[in-house]
Amino acid sequence: MKKLLFMILGLIMVNYATAQWTWQNPSPQGNSLFSVYFTNVNTGYAVGGHGTIMKTNNGGLTWTTLSSGTKVSLMAVFFTDANTGFAAGDRTILKTNDAGATWTVQLSGTNDFLTSLYFVDSNTGYAVGGVDAGASSILKTTDGGITWNSLSGGTNSPLRSVFFTDALTGYAAGWYGTILKTTDGGTNWAPLISGVNQSYFSTFFIDSNTGYVAGSWGTVLKTINGGSTWTPLNIGTHDAIASIYFTNANYGYATGRDNGNIYRTTDGGVSWTSQSYTTTDRLSSIYFIDAYTGYAVGDFGVTLKTSDGGSTWVELSTGNTNLLRSISFPETNTGYVAGESGTILKTINSGITWSALSSGTSESLNSVYFTDANSGYVVGANGIIIKTTNGGATWVNQTSGVSFDLWSVCFTNANTGYAVGVGLSILKTINGGLDWSIIPSGAQSGLWSVHFPNALTGYATGRYGGIVKTTNGGASWVALNSGVSTELYSVYAIDANTVYVAGGYSSTTSIILKTTNGGSTWTQQYSGNSDGLYSVFFADSLTGYAVGGSILKTSNGGVSWNELPSGTSNGLSSVRFTSVDNGYVVGVGGTILKTTNGGGNPYGTNDHIGKATMLKLYPNPSSTQVTIEISTMPAQGKLTIINMNGQEIINRQIIGPQTQLDISTLPRGIYFVRYINESSVQVEKVIIQ
Repeated sequence: MKKLLFMILGLIMVNYATAQWTWQNPSPQGNSLFSVYFTNVNTGYAVGGHGTIMKTNNGGLTWTTLSSGTKVSLMAVFFTDANTGFAAGDRTILKTNDAGATWTVQLSGTNDFLTSLYFVDSNTGYAVGGVDAGASSILKTTDGGITWNSLSGGTNSPLRSVFFTDALTGYAAGWYGTILKTTDGGTNWAPLISGVNQSYFSTFFIDSNTGYVAGSWGTVLKTINGGSTWTPLNIGTHDAIASIYFTNANYGYATGRDNGNIYRTTDGGVSWTSQSYTTTDRLSSIYFIDAYTGYAVGDFGVTLKTSDGGSTWVELSTGNTNLLRSISFPETNTGYVAGESGTILKTINSGITWSALSSGTSESLNSVYFTDANSGYVVGANGIIIKTTNGGATWVNQTSGVSFDLWSVCFTNANTGYAVGVGLSILKTINGGLDWSIIPSGAQSGLWSVHFPNALTGYATGRYGGIVKTTNGGASWVALNSGVSTELYSVYAIDANTVYVAGGYSSTTSIILKTTNGGSTWTQQYSGNSDGLYSVFFADSLTGYAVGGSILKTSNGGVSWNELPSGTSNGLSSVRFTSVDNGYVVGVGGTILKTTNGGGNPYGTNDHIGKATMLKLYPNPSSTQVTIEISTMPAQGKLTIINMNGQEIINRQIIGPQTQLDISTLPRGIYFVRYINESSVQVEKVIIQ
C-alpha cells in the first residue's frame, strides 16, 4: 500500500525538468525583433519580444539565442565596445560585460516603456521611452549603467528615439511631432519646430548639423542646421517608417513598419527607391557596418542582410511565418500543420524539418485531422474541405454544401467524420468525405470545435458559452448548460463522461471547464487574466495542456493549472502531444514549438500544489477531521474537496480564517483542497488514511 501511495504521489508532485520548448519554425527563432546592432564585421546582436537576445559571430550566417533573464519585450540594443552592451525594454535595462554571455538588470528607476538607447562613451548613456497615456521618460547614466537618473524633457509625449552627435548635443523624437534637443548633456531640452504633426520612431544624424527623423505616414524630415528648420522629404509611401540609417552624406536607408519595405536614397534624401528583398514581414530596425554591409530585422524573427549597399537583400532567417491554426500527428514522427493563406506543412522526422505542401487553395485553413499517416482532411474559410490520401502530396476538394467558415474537423474512423463552423449546422460524412450531410446542431450560435471520444458520443463548443452533445453518432444534438457566456474555442473528451473545454475572451481572460458526468454539470477549473485559450488537449487522463496567450499544464486532471515558460509571446492556436513528454504547439507568425520533457518547469504563478502560501491543512494525513487555515484576508471564498478523478466531493462557501471539515466518511486516498476567492486560486493536497 505504501508503494502504491508513493507512486500516486509521484504522479501528482511532478518533478519538472528545466523548461524546454524549442523553436522548430521559424529558424533560428520566431519572436519579433525590434533592434539590431553590430560591434564589428562578424559580431552582431538583435533583441526583441519575450526577452529575446540573439548573437552572431559570423556575419549573420548563424545566430545563438542568449539568456536575458527576462520576458519583457526588448526594444533597443547598444554596445559601447566588443564586450559591453545594453538592452532596454519595458521598465528594464540590461547590461553585459562579457559580450552577451550574461546579462544583469540595471536600476532604471522608471515604470515606463523604454524604446531607444544611445551611449556617447563607455560611461555616459541615455534611454528614452514613455507610455501611450501621455508620459515621457529620459534617463541618463554617467557610471556605465550602475545608476540611471531621470531627466526632464519638458514634454508628456512618449519618446521613441534618441541620438547624440557629441558628448553634449543630442536629439530625442517621439509622438505628436515631438522633437527635442539638448546642448548640455541632457540637463535641459528644448522643443524643435518641425512643422509636421506626425509621430516619429527614429532619428539619425550624419554630423552635427545634418540629421533625419522618420515616422508615421511615410514621414521623413531632414535638417541641415542642427534642427533649427526641417524639410519634409518624399519617400514614396504612406506607410510608417520604423528605422532610418545613413552610411554617409548621400546613402541612407529606411524600413517600413507597416509593409516591411526597405527604401534607399543615394542623394541625401532627395529621392528614394524601394529595394529588393525576400520577406513580407514588417521590419523594425536597420543597421549598417560599412557602406556595403547592412542588416534589417523585424516581425517573427525575420533577419535580412545586404552586402552590396542595399541593391539586394538576402533573408538569413528561414521558415513559414503565416499564422498556423491547427496541428495533427497521426504517428509519432509524422505531423501536419494548417494555417492561413492555404498553408499546409508536414514533418516526417518529429518536427526537425517541416516542408510546405501545395494545398491548391489560398483560403485560410483552420483545422487539420489525419486518420492515418496518409489520409487526412483540412477545413477552412468559405466551407472549404480538402482531402489527401497520399500524405499530402495532392489534395482534392470535397463538396461541403455550405459557404460558412469551418473551424474544426474530427473523425471517429476512416470514413466517419464531422466538421463545425460559424453556421448553425454540423456536417457529417460516412464515406470518407465523398458526401457531407448537414445536421441541425441545436446551438444558438456558431461552433468553434468538435471532438468525439467514441463512435456515438460527441461534443461541440462555440460562441457565447454554447455546448452541444450527441449520443447517437451525430444524428441529433442537444444543447448543454455550460454556465458561462464566453467564447468556448476548444473541446477535448477523454471519454464519454469526462470532457474539458477551453475558451474565454480573446484579449481579457481565459477559462477552462470540466465535466465528469457527460455534460450535466460543468465546473470552472481555471479563470486567468491572460488571453483566451484556443486549444485544449490531454496526453493521458491526468496530464493536459491548454494554449492561447500562454501554455498551461495540469498534471492532476485539471485540479490545478500552471503556466509553462514557452519562450515566446506569440499567440498560440493549437496543441498536440504524441506522448506524455513529446508535444507541439503552433500559432502566430508560423510558430512551431516542441517539448521533449512535458513542457518543463512551470512558472508557478497560478495554483500551487504542496506549497502553502495561503492554506494550512492539519492534521495531514488524517482519518476523521481536517482543519483548514486561510492566511490571507479577507478569508472569504469557496472551498472544494476533489478526488483523484476530478470529482467535487465537498463544496462549500466559507467565511473566516479557519474551518473544519469532517472527512470520516470519505474513502482512503489522496484528495485536493481547492480554495478560490476573488483574486486567486490555491490548491493543497490532503491524504485520508
